[in-house]
Amino acid sequence: MAFSFVKKYRSYKTRALAEFYLHINDLLEHEDVRQLDDYIQHYCFTRLKHSMDVAYCSFFIAKLFGWDARSTARGGLLHDLFLYDWRNGGEEAKNHATNHPRIALDNARKLTILNEVEEDIIRKHMWLVTPVPPRYKEGFVVTFVDKYCATREFFMGVFSKKSAVETVKAPVV
Repeated sequence: MAFSFVKKYRSYKTRALAEFYLHINDLLEHEDVRQLDDYIQHYCFTRLKHSMDVAYCSFFIAKLFGWDARSTARGGLLHDLFLYDWRNGGEEAKNHATNHPRIALDNARKLTILNEVEEDIIRKHMWLVTPVPPRYKEGFVVTFVDKYCATREFFMGVFSKKSAVETVKAPVV
């Protein structure tokens, strides 16, 4: 019986991963999205790897609850679509935590047409740092999955044997 459950779960997970990529493949073809792999987000994780993790985890949760999994995946992937290194202390680094959602939203609008849920996810994913909470449940999912992934990446970076130079990049599709 346990083996049957594991087999069904693996099958579901495989189908879910295929569906996830169907929703985001067009976005992964854009050079701006691919360039996220050139920026470190948390320790040794690139911004694209972080965004893919946030997008897939959020997609999976939304799918399990029967919510808008497509918008969740797309908003999760684009939530950190800014092409600068916020750690360098340049002009972009000023108020980065509160400004980058707007910058990511502006960049995402240049790539694709966004629906209301996707826009809300990108604009409000920094809630708790910014005052306005997400309007949609999918936005709450991405917001908290983003915090979870950032925390996980931080501790994996602190306790891993990898140096900051050995980056963990997103898998090439």
